[in-house]
Amino acid sequence: MKKIIPALPLVFISVLLGGQAPFPGRNEIKQFTSSKTCVVLEDDDFSFFNSFIKKAMKAYWTLTPYEFIDHDEFSRRRNKPDYSFIMLTETTVDRDKSNSAFNFLNLVQGKNVRNINDMPEICALPLSCASEDDLDYGYKLGAFLLFMQKHAMLIIEDPTKTGRRYLRFYNENIPQLVGRKILARQEDLSRTVGDIDKIRAIYSGEFEIVTEEEIVKAIETKTPGTVVLHKVAPAGDVSEGYCFKMLIGTDDATMYYYNSHAIDQMNPNGLLPADLKRLARFN
Repeated sequence: MKKIIPALPLVFISVLLGGQAPFPGRNEIKQFTSSKTCVVLEDDDFSFFNSFIKKAMKAYWTLTPYEFIDHDEFSRRRNKPDYSFIMLTETTVDRDKSNSAFNFLNLVQGKNVRNINDMPEICALPLSCASEDDLDYGYKLGAFLLFMQKHAMLIIEDPTKTGRRYLRFYNENIPQLVGRKILARQEDLSRTVGDIDKIRAIYSGEFEIVTEEEIVKAIETKTPGTVVLHKVAPAGDVSEGYCFKMLIGTDDATMYYYNSHAIDQMNPNGLLPADLKRLARFN
């Protein structure tokens, strides 16, 4: 993957990753537990990300002390293991012929390394296609921060739970979807499962197509027994690009499903019949 990482005020630099940032070793995981987490704000007085992340950190972040910093301060602190960092990056997928850029939320540990991309990556989650407005993911930041803390606690207790496919590790939670209700927006479903009858023909569990407002309410009230679909892909009925799909619990911040696919004629944008078939195996 390629990541475009904020490094200087009002400037973004592009750096090539050799696949992915390194994962933390046991000592670096221990350093994170005693670190202060610095949230790197965008250098834009009108940034929706800044306002959303400030509100979400105050409401949801409890694992470490935290403060908000700018890009200059990040440059001064990033080599110090006393700090960890939450920051927004732009990432492209090597196999994506459309060369679409995606917003990722990254939690990394400070380390004395020359290249920013050599900083140990505790967790990274796709938020949205970079061309979309911050408003399209801002209301989900609370759920993402809860998940990141939960993942950090997991690798603190068991450092072997890191690796290049660590998000796919959470697919072992699929059987626990039994009895939970899936909430999804219409625009996050592919045309192949675009109505409730098509969904029920494959998946017998509870599934509702809802508005964005209903998903916001479920996240804010931590509705019991509910998971929300989070899809990240280029907007609209596109013929190429990359699509990420996640199911995250509103009451426990658990990731119950993670998958991705290259968009083509056979695999359109959004949740696919193949995804529902994987979930249906345990219903």
